[in-house]
Amino acid sequence: MSVDRVEETEGAEGAEAAETLAAASARYYSVAPGVRLNVRNGPGTGYSVVRVLPEGSRVPIYCQTPGTRVTGPYGTSNIWDNIANGQFVADAYVFTGSDGYVAERCTS
Repeated sequence: MSVDRVEETEGAEGAEAAETLAAASARYYSVAPGVRLNVRNGPGTGYSVVRVLPEGSRVPIYCQTPGTRVTGPYGTSNIWDNIANGQFVADAYVFTGSDGYVAERCTS
């Protein structure tokens, strides 16, 4: 019936709205000037590089998690920033204005 079809559509729209809300709530931060930053598939230097951000990039931080300790322009830290699904950058290369966590901890 058409009622079932409406419910399916509302569910899909609800999921899209939730994704949009999550993206809208993420704050964007600047990568250190002059840095091409490696994006890895996990929170550490032992994970594979999946892409490289160009100089002048800004990144969203959806959550943060501990990982490999890294020294960068903004100090030494073991905090890694989740910037997309399965993509992490070392927080020591991202200007957050803090030496600690600025977003919730990643849950998995």
